[in-house]
Amino acid sequence: MAFNTLAPEDFVVSSDTITSTLWSNNTLNLPGFFTSSTQEAGSSGDFYLNVYQTSSTNLAAEIQFAIAYGNKYSSGSAFFNNSAPGFSPSRTTYGQYRNLVLGDENANFLFGNVTSSDFFVISIDRTRYKESLLPGSLTLVLSGSQVGSNGGKLSLTDNSNITTTNIFTDAGRIFQIVSGSAGTVYTGVNSNGWSLASGSYGWFLPDISTILLNPLAISSSLNVGPNRTTNSDGFNYRTLYTAISGGGNFQLNNQETISSDYIFIRARNAEFNYSENPSFISGSTGEVVFNQFVNHPQTFPTTIGLYNDAHELLAVAKLSRPLLKDFTKEALVRVKLDF
Repeated sequence: MAFNTLAPEDFVVSSDTITSTLWSNNTLNLPGFFTSSTQEAGSSGDFYLNVYQTSSTNLAAEIQFAIAYGNKYSSGSAFFNNSAPGFSPSRTTYGQYRNLVLGDENANFLFGNVTSSDFFVISIDRTRYKESLLPGSLTLVLSGSQVGSNGGKLSLTDNSNITTTNIFTDAGRIFQIVSGSAGTVYTGVNSNGWSLASGSYGWFLPDISTILLNPLAISSSLNVGPNRTTNSDGFNYRTLYTAISGGGNFQLNNQETISSDYIFIRARNAEFNYSENPSFISGSTGEVVFNQFVNHPQTFPTTIGLYNDAHELLAVAKLSRPLLKDFTKEALVRVKLDF
């Protein structure tokens, strides 16, 4: 067996980004919005609501995303214990996302130029994507009872296509949610896509597949804001669910970066022309069986093995067809390893 040592220039690493649709069955727009009364009535229903693409009792039902509501001061949900007021699912949710996104229990959420004490959460289910969400692919239409210029509907997207500087938090990249569709920002709203008085419509966090919506900005455009006075579990995320299902348009793609290691294997004219196959050499004398193979040998390589310095086989590359090799020919084979 012949070995050739690979040189550093024989290795090239390349990365490609692959995008695809997010929802089940590779649909661009989520075809329907369904919830489970069992989940909502259970203990988890105090904290969040799962949304399916079909009836939750259907065998094909899969969780697409979950919605929740967080409030710094515990409003919007019932207390865990009336004897110890101030602690509720909404406050727990707020604290969880504050630690996850901001990494500081004393930090505040700043939507645009406005500090908010509460937010809606849309968390994409982990099985829906491989690496992250694709900035610029978001279209989320909300409907409300207050009729506006778009028939009582508000279309939201992220500002990744117009921002010149990426902002990072403990949760990775962060983009502002603005009025628009599929990355195209509507400039007719105060010329920058959101209400300055209420702040931006929220944050788009592609690296943790999360959307945080600013209730103050949304409720100023549509009547879908949270009930801050009634501590009733489920009211706030149920209001958001009604706004999303009524809008009927939720489009979002995912992206994945695939790194490929290209290894260039070179068989020069004077190399790999003889075989160690027993049919090539006489077993009794060790001579080449056919005299014409002495000065004019031919081989047909079919497989390339990649070994470490201890001659341990690490990977095998199969050629699509055997290659004719002799002293008049050289071969260059590119091996691609995806990881």
